[in-house]
Order: sequence, then structure tokens, then C-alpha cells
Amino acid sequence: MKELVAGIVAHVDAGKTTLSEALLYRTGTVRKLGRVDNGDAFLDSDALEKQRGITIFSHQARLTYGDLTLTLLDTPGHVDFASQTEQVLSVLDVAILVVSATDGIQGYTRTLWQLLAHYHVPTVVFVNKMDVATQDAQAVLATLQRELDPAITDFTAPDAAATQEAIAVCDDVVLEDYLDTGNLADATVQRLIATRRVFPCYFGAALRLDGVPDLLAGLARFGQAPTFAPEFGAKVFKISRDERDERLTWVRLTGGHLAPKASIGEQKINQLRVYNGQRFQAVPEVVAGTVCAIPGLSDTAPGQAWGAATPAPAPLIQPVLTYAVRPTAEALPQVLAALRRLEEEDPQLAVTWSSRLQEIRVQVMGAVQLEVLTQLLAQRFGLDVTFGEGSIMYRETLTAPVEGVGHFEPLRHYSEVHLLMAPAKRGSGLHLATDCSLEVLPRNWQHQVIANLQAKTQLGVLVGAPLTDVSITLVGGGFSIKHTVGGDFREATWRAVRQGLMMARRTGDCQLLEPWYQFCLQVATTQVGRAMSDIQQMGGTFETPAQQGDYAVLSGFAPVAGMQDYPATLRAYTHGQGTLDCVVAGYRPCHNAAAVIAAAAYDPVADLPNTPDSVFCAHGAGYPVAWDKVPQTAHCPYRLAPREA
Repeated sequence: MKELVAGIVAHVDAGKTTLSEALLYRTGTVRKLGRVDNGDAFLDSDALEKQRGITIFSHQARLTYGDLTLTLLDTPGHVDFASQTEQVLSVLDVAILVVSATDGIQGYTRTLWQLLAHYHVPTVVFVNKMDVATQDAQAVLATLQRELDPAITDFTAPDAAATQEAIAVCDDVVLEDYLDTGNLADATVQRLIATRRVFPCYFGAALRLDGVPDLLAGLARFGQAPTFAPEFGAKVFKISRDERDERLTWVRLTGGHLAPKASIGEQKINQLRVYNGQRFQAVPEVVAGTVCAIPGLSDTAPGQAWGAATPAPAPLIQPVLTYAVRPTAEALPQVLAALRRLEEEDPQLAVTWSSRLQEIRVQVMGAVQLEVLTQLLAQRFGLDVTFGEGSIMYRETLTAPVEGVGHFEPLRHYSEVHLLMAPAKRGSGLHLATDCSLEVLPRNWQHQVIANLQAKTQLGVLVGAPLTDVSITLVGGGFSIKHTVGGDFREATWRAVRQGLMMARRTGDCQLLEPWYQFCLQVATTQVGRAMSDIQQMGGTFETPAQQGDYAVLSGFAPVAGMQDYPATLRAYTHGQGTLDCVVAGYRPCHNAAAVIAAAAYDPVADLPNTPDSVFCAHGAGYPVAWDKVPQTAHCPYRLAPREA
């Protein structure tokens, strides 16, 4: 018996949930074919999903087809819930990417393709809605190969000579063997798919069950079950609540086995559940490869690894908007508690509380997620809240190398840290390293520096936004055998980051970044001039408009700050006929940095928890030294000479 965990991913309205229903119906898991628009889909069981007609949360089903047992994970299709989809990817054996033949490859489809590559997930493409498509299968296939990957291959007739040859040319060694033997073994095809050298493609119409048998047969024949280690391991990929409000931790075992009464840390497992839609079965044991839910655990979070498993990488999908929550004063504690619970399910909400401002803030991807969050608070917790105006989540980076120095020497304490900070690849985040002799700083103190860099979000000095796309390397420092303790290096490390950034700010080497959308805008040809003018005014760029009948399509990039409210403007001047598809395309230099910095009025020196100043000692007492005087006062030699303004 072959067991696979498959995830279905797609752009909204591609027919992803319809395909899930078709797979369940075709394998006899359900007796009636559910419909999203009827609110009776087997996997869209949440009341909010039925109300809105979209998938908001990931759901699980189990089906059997011949010798194949498939655990199916249905994921949200709207870009605002991309974080829910990304959580699932690290536990998949295969992904089924649904593409609508009528809508083509959307911006979010490309984002999903990049995510699948990032997580190294073998992928099968199902082209849906072929019954109403204006293009034939070969034309659609050519578009997929051109815009996603040339190795996407039509598997409608997998034993045909043309298909076998198309598979073989994706690998030089396989091609050489194929030319010699004229034969392509199933095991070879399985290996090519598992290593993402080939991407099978099927065509059909899920609503009419067309193409679904071919897809199932292909998964059964060419899906490669992973090999598991004997040592216990498990990955946490989701937190949810059941109908009785019991907290569920969803895991996939990557090795060994798990049974009730086993301990995870200091917590004991009381029950193991295997879900199929809303129903579950309590099982006496789960083995490697199984997806299960564990009720009652606390302090678990998506991305965690147990035992021999490796933690999931930091999510690529990050929110770009932050909103203040506006509850009534008396409801403030209840709203904060409710949001904390929702944050367990979606850590990307990043709920923060400011006691100084008496304000709660959340991070979201867009307007649809904000609407759903409002409804969740009302339906699940009986809380009526509104949100303030959204603000952009900026980032800061460097454009030239700089050496930052932090010194912390109050009486009977001593530490000095030198950090070389340099620009890194766009979208890479912070990269931490050491290039410091153990004779200068012993290993334990070097570990302290790296740990303290990871212990909190390092903030820039332009608007106080998180620092990103910077490599930070420990290059020197000092300690005292008699007086240095661990906390000294925490203080010196954080001050070194800020002092270096202040030096870079003085020389004009700090840069403000803002999130940008990749957009696809469709308007009537008579309105394209207005659309082009709007995009230019918001600081965006676009390619030459493409003509599609009476409509023009503009594709390009624009700052989120300019485009986030544009859908309302578009509806107004196109009378509801225009369409806009936006996907966050990462961070780029801010198009109006001077105005944003001036409006923020951020004083980095006054931000005492993130001070750039140092503390030195003289005559038996510590005294403060301003950041710009630290180079002349530091005890240890510089690796990089300070630049003048």
C-alpha cells in the first residue's frame, strides 16, 4: 500500500475545492458531489467559509484509490491567506497545482510555483475548466512551459512514445538510457517527478469529473512514497480549534511512531486523531508519514520540529500592512486575549500591545483578511471591533558596509563587540556569521553575540523599521576574565548594531524599503490611459498594454502604499467592469522615502531600548558615550575604517 500526503494549491476561483470534491467523490469517500457555491463542500466546513464561498483554513481528507492511500490537504486560494498555505507545504509529498484554463496563470499562481520550488515539493499540474476554455490543451501547455517551467509535461497518455520522449529529455542520463533501450521504467519517472525534474500535467473539468480519473491514476502510478528514518520525528504545521474549542496541534510524523501517553517535552499526549473532514477517529498509534491532530497541547506552533525532524524555514510570505484594533475600552482585555488565540493559528498576525499607547496592532496581508478577522472575532468570541487606517510595514537596509561598535562597561562589567554589517541579496533577511579569532573572543562569547542578534528584531534608524537584507559578521571585541557576564554581551551587541547604523545614516548609506505589488490590471481600451496615469502617479511601472478584445491588460509593479486602496477607485471609474490582481512581490527602495522619514519623525537616539550609545568606565564609575564618539573611545581595533560624512 502506497501512502502519500498531497496538498491542493491554486489561485482563488481556479476550482481547487471543486477538484478536491471530485477526488473524494470519485474514490467513494463522499456519496454526493459538494459545491462551493451551494455551501455543502465536504472540506469547506467552517461557517465563515460557507458564508464567503472561499477556503480560509486548510482542511484534511483521506481517500483510497487502488493501492494508494492519499491524505489530502486542501488550502486557501486567496492571496490574503497565503500564510495558511505556506504552513502546509513543508509536510507534503506532492502538490497538485490547479490552473484555470479560462483565467490562465495569475500572479498568485507564480507565487505558489516559487513557494513549491522553495520547499522542494514535487508538483503535478491540473488544468481545470477545459470544458469552457477557448484554447486547446496544447496551447495551454505551451503557456505553462513558457511561464512556469519547460519540464511541465502532458501526462494524459503516459505510455505514448511522444510522452515518454518528452519525459526523457528532462534528464541527460535518462535520455541516454532511453535512446539505448526505447523504454522508460515507472521507477525512473517516479524519481524524476520526486526530484522536480518533471512536472506531470493533466487536463479536465473537475465539476464534470473530466480528467479526474487520469489524475488519480497518475498519482497512484507515479507518486513516490518517501523513505522514513526509524528515529521519531514530527513537524508541526497547523494549530486549530475543534467544535468544542479544544486546541489541536497538527503534525506529520517524519520518522518512528507515536502513541498516547508519550511525552513531548513536559507535555503528555492523551489522544491521537486522524481527521477526515470534520470527523475524526482516535487511533492507538500513528507511524511515520501519518498526518494527525493532537488535542490539548500548549506552547506548540507551526514550523516546530520534534525529535529528529528539522524545523521549517522562516516563512517567505510576510504581511505588509499593520492595523490598529479599535475595541471599546472595557472590551480591550477580551479582544487582546481573542487575538492571541487567533495568533496561535496564524503566527503571521504578529499581535502587539503597546501599554504606552493602550493600543493593539495586527499584521495582515490585505482587506479580505481584515474582513475575515472582524467576522472571526464576532462569530467565535462575540466581540465587535473595528480597525483604524492601515499603515505600510517598512523595512530598512544598508547600501554600503559599515562597522558598528558597542561597548558596555559599567562598574564591574565589561564587553566590547565589533560587527561588520554589509548589504546582502534582496529578500535574504539577516545573515549572521563570525570571522573572529578564538584568541580574541572565546567560543562561548561568540555564541552569546550570535544568540543576542537572534533574540530580538533589530531595528533600523530611519523610521525604526526592522532591518533586513544585511549580513552581520562578528569581527572583533573584548572581554574581561574577571568582570564579564553574559548580559554584558547582550548590551554590547545590540548597541553595536545601532551604532553602525547611525554611522551609515550619517554617510547616507541607510535605505528605506517598502513592499511592492506585482499587478495585473484589466480595463476597457477606452480607460487604459487613465489606468496608466494612475500607476505612474503611484510610482509604479508597467509593460506595454496587451490587447484582449475590447479590453487592455496592464502588467507591472507598484508600491503597496499607492495601490492598496486602488480597487475602490478602479470600481468607480470602470463601473465595476475592471479587474485587479495583486501579489506582494517583496521589498524595494521606497519611492517617497524622504516624505515617509519626515512623517515618521523617528529619533533613534531617543529610542532608549534600542540605544546606539555606549557605556565606558573611568575612575571607578560608568559614563555614557554618544554613538559618534565611540570610534575614538573604543578599546579594540577596527576591521573597517570609519567613513566620513
